[in-house]
Amino acid sequence: MDCVGVSSLQNLQALSALLSSQREEEEEEDYKHVTAGAQLGPGHIGPLLKKDKEVSTAYMKKNSKDIWSEEEVAEGAQYEDLADPRPQPEYEVILKQSVGTEDLFLGLSRKDPSSMCCEAMLVKIKLPDTKAADVVLDVKEKFLDLRTPKYKLGLHLPHPVHSQEGRAQFFSEREEMEVTLLMKRPMDFINLQ
Repeated sequence: MDCVGVSSLQNLQALSALLSSQREEEEEEDYKHVTAGAQLGPGHIGPLLKKDKEVSTAYMKKNSKDIWSEEEVAEGAQYEDLADPRPQPEYEVILKQSVGTEDLFLGLSRKDPSSMCCEAMLVKIKLPDTKAADVVLDVKEKFLDLRTPKYKLGLHLPHPVHSQEGRAQFFSEREEMEVTLLMKRPMDFINLQ
């Protein structure tokens, strides 16, 4: 029995060596028949883009007299003036949602009470001893800039907004300004149906 065990072990090792050498030889033969075109993948289709981008950025840097590029400057940084002594007024950000009877009683739409289903943002700014004519308001997609002779507010908005579709009202009896901004959401067409 011992002879059978040793011989079967030797037979298995010989068979293993025979199969592995055949497999290696087949792989070498397969690589010999591969053309240069077959070694290319989908990323090799079309012109190389890296060289073009490097040339264009170098060209832009040569022709630009700017100290920093637009990518290097954070959005809203142009409004942050640390040397300005004017105080920041009190403000409050409120998210608004349009709710109809179909939402309230029947629950037919996909709206829920979360902030993801809100359509607008209301910014209430208290401006004591200020006239409406003195207010300068500038709204960008992610930044609200309000300046008066007494106050300065640079507010980074929590959500992107449609900067051209907002509405501002000044209430002189309350000495308060209300800015209503429509929010820009990537999935509005799904959430607001």
